[in-house]
Amino acid sequence: MNIRPSAAIRQNYNEIADLCRKTAEPVFLTKNGEGDLVVMDIETYNRREKMMKLREELLAVEEDRMAERTRLLFLTGQRGCWEPIFVLCHRSVKKQSSQKRKNL
Repeated sequence: MNIRPSAAIRQNYNEIADLCRKTAEPVFLTKNGEGDLVVMDIETYNRREKMMKLREELLAVEEDRMAERTRLLFLTGQRGCWEPIFVLCHRSVKKQSSQKRKNL
């Protein structure tokens, strides 16, 4: 973690910019010993923004998947049972195929 006093950005802008680019990490600037600002190069910022957007999208998809799973469990009468619906379907198909083999 790179921590610098806020005066460093005014006095050594190029040095801080090079440090941001070289490490691809943010530089934390302090004012009177307290955290004040975070500075990073534009590539790192864009990469982090894309990653955050992707995480938000993945979270939304996962929430939708869980809501659908809950709905399916409710519709199939599996209230209180949190076993995934695909496992229930797999067991049903497996049972049907074994019954067919017995009938042959």
